[in-house]
Amino acid sequence: MTGQGFDGTYTKQTGNEVIYLAGGCFWGMEKLAQSLPGVVDAVSGYANGDGEKQPTYQLVCTGGTGFKETVRVVYDPSVITLPRILQAYFLVIDPTVANRQGNDSGSQYQTGIYYNDTASEETVERIVATEAKKYDTFAVEHGPLINFYDAEAYHQDYLEKNPGGYCHIPAHEIRDVAALIQAEQSYQKPTQEQLKKSLSAQQYDVTQNAATERAFTGEYWDMDEEGIYVDVTTGEPLFRSVDKYEGSCGWPSFTAPIYEGAVRYLTDSSYGMDRTEVKSDVGDAHLGHVFEDDPESPNGTRYCINSASLRFVPKAEMEAQGYGAYLILLEK
Repeated sequence: MTGQGFDGTYTKQTGNEVIYLAGGCFWGMEKLAQSLPGVVDAVSGYANGDGEKQPTYQLVCTGGTGFKETVRVVYDPSVITLPRILQAYFLVIDPTVANRQGNDSGSQYQTGIYYNDTASEETVERIVATEAKKYDTFAVEHGPLINFYDAEAYHQDYLEKNPGGYCHIPAHEIRDVAALIQAEQSYQKPTQEQLKKSLSAQQYDVTQNAATERAFTGEYWDMDEEGIYVDVTTGEPLFRSVDKYEGSCGWPSFTAPIYEGAVRYLTDSSYGMDRTEVKSDVGDAHLGHVFEDDPESPNGTRYCINSASLRFVPKAEMEAQGYGAYLILLEK
């Protein structure tokens, strides 16, 4: 990506990053951003429209300017990552419709993710590619920021000043998503001594030494119960039952991780093959490999994962086991 888009009221501060999110009426998107731990500032405004002058709300509402109601989200990446912010974003929007969210329609309500640096571009484009595979129609704009202008003062912190004000995102949904992001930040990697005590010999060999269990022998390869699959080393949720499919490979097969930031990818040239290794983000545990163009996969992608690297939490037990915040992911 070359150059940066115009945002005349923002100067980047050391230690902070920025992303621009259009998700329908900016009152709700601003409130969502403000609810996320690690977001240090959220400003409602107008992005990627025509012209080089400050637009007004009345002008943007005509639908002829190209501007989208957008929120500038400034965040501390040591507290919250961009993948987690985008996870929250996709949980509250409808990515299948253009120029509309909730009861609001018009080009100013078009969804979009706009970035202003190369690192954010790579993350956004990777996550968007994963999200787009989930739908027959995907209407979220994504690309470089062209311009951004702060909205009028009365739009800023609107739902803070008017708690009962209109919002196309239900208040309980904002609370639930914020609780989910908070829960995701609580996992920590155990020491090697702790892992040796808590894991079986096979679990340790798979997660720490990149071993592979024999096909058709793992506990979960043919499981179809509703729930989530968590990292056996840390307890961090990694996959959902709704993304699991019946593959003939003999290992648990998923179309996607629970969210893109839950896993990391490494080049694996072992055994004379060129593969992409999948590891858990927090635990750095070997999980398996990811393959593209799998004819059995609903979206062509197969996360081929060892059962030994996972622990399954049934939906009926998620609340009791401390995963209540993740129940919303089984509804999306």
